Amino acid sequence: MARSTSSAPFEADRAVPGLIVKFGDYPLHHGGVGAIRSLGRLGVPMYAITEDPYTPAASSRYLKKSFVWPTTGTEDPDHLVEGLLRIGRRIGRPAVLVPTDEEAAVLIAEHQDVLAGRFLFPRVDPVLPRRLASKQGLHELCVEHGIPSPTAAFPQSYDDIVAFAEKARFPVVAKNREAFLRRTRPAVNGTTRIATREGLLRLARDWGERPGVILQEYLPREDAEDWIVHAYFDRNSTPLAMFTGVKVRSWPPHAGMTANAYVVDNPELADIAARFIKQIGFSGIIDLDLRFDRRDGQYKLLDFNPRMGAQFRLFENESAVDVVRAMHLDLTGRPVPEGEQRAGHRYIVENIDLPALLAYRRSGYTTPHAPVRASGTELAWLAGDDPLPFVTMLARFVRPGAKHLYQLWRTNRRGGKTSSSS
Repeated sequence: MARSTSSAPFEADRAVPGLIVKFGDYPLHHGGVGAIRSLGRLGVPMYAITEDPYTPAASSRYLKKSFVWPTTGTEDPDHLVEGLLRIGRRIGRPAVLVPTDEEAAVLIAEHQDVLAGRFLFPRVDPVLPRRLASKQGLHELCVEHGIPSPTAAFPQSYDDIVAFAEKARFPVVAKNREAFLRRTRPAVNGTTRIATREGLLRLARDWGERPGVILQEYLPREDAEDWIVHAYFDRNSTPLAMFTGVKVRSWPPHAGMTANAYVVDNPELADIAARFIKQIGFSGIIDLDLRFDRRDGQYKLLDFNPRMGAQFRLFENESAVDVVRAMHLDLTGRPVPEGEQRAGHRYIVENIDLPALLAYRRSGYTTPHAPVRASGTELAWLAGDDPLPFVTMLARFVRPGAKHLYQLWRTNRRGGKTSSSS
């Protein structure tokens, strides 16, 4: 069970609250709960945007107030900005913004001059987060800066897909190309492994005249290993907290949200991430997904989330600093204590790791770099000092969640669409 870290060897500025910002309907989000607990245990007043009054985040003892604001992520940006400003006025003092999805991170960056008077957040090139959240934009940045990534195509029409299918080596992977379009006009439900040419053409018929997808090289799981990097970079793109780990299981299998992961030291991977961030001039929290391809010995960047990742609480250094704490400390003018990461520490998302475990056992997939035994475990939902989010998650998850997991598993077995989330 997760322990309280309220006795951290540093003090946060308790006069500066935090606000969890999310757009869209995904109430069972353990990352938001983790951020509320992380800063709340330091005495930081925490606020959150929630879909309704009965989400796990809204039930946390560390949440001072939830602002019920159902959104879809498809609203006009000006409407979302005005809503944020209205919440800021209700809080009554500048608050650190903690976005939990790409739409929120992009909106904050693109409207930072308007939001700056009411909130604190890392200042960044306004166009950069949208480009990083875009599969095409990220691929172009990787090519520009020499960062390995899977071979990719960006079809502009059905004819382009037909031409691609004639030459492609199957299976291939399809993903939605842009962050906001995945909410308004999603081509696929998430990362989708497509086994055959016929399967690709069948799916493509529903993608319209301008398919908003990226078609990507498939990296065989038997020849690959999934790694993650979480970090916080200051205004000079210098890492103040940097962590590396290996993903053991995800749900849906091999293509979805992290269900089980370990902290594993990987200086080479940390160096790749730090150099890339310095080259593009990013500041703030990052969550990177990379796949190590044993066939050529390269770490290939799959996804760049310019915001906190749902599993960020896996990572904490010896000074009790995680990426959310690092951001709050930095933005409030306090030093960020250094320290080695907790190598061997494990993270488990209780409601999805059991089905993932069963699926991975059947597939025979292993993660060579995962420790044989964990040095400690952080649970996504259950915490002794804050039990209600776990209870609320169970109440909301059991019936619809079990049905959803079954549907995902069934479509995955058919080689169809499988959801993906960081």
